[in-house]
Amino acid sequence: MERMRDVIRGGLRRGMKTLSVDDRLTMAWMVACGPAMAGKASVVGYDEGVVRVEVGEGAWVAELRNLSGHLEAELARISGVKVTKLHFIVKR
Repeated sequence: MERMRDVIRGGLRRGMKTLSVDDRLTMAWMVACGPAMAGKASVVGYDEGVVRVEVGEGAWVAELRNLSGHLEAELARISGVKVTKLHFIVKR
């Protein structure tokens, strides 16, 4: 299963080169998080390495912060975009 995930990520990375940075990060978010977590939060912006992520429920913020190092690395790897920090915003 892990090998298949690597193949999918590689294909996405090659195909995303024509997309905007925001679109690349949005696509990468879905892969990095998996479907369950990606449904709870979404990428809403990017500025100089900082990815803004809108979270549907405040309870998910702590979970996402615990995974932020892993998610930052995966987003950068999959999207090919420099990611230095995730900034979480609770949806109002």
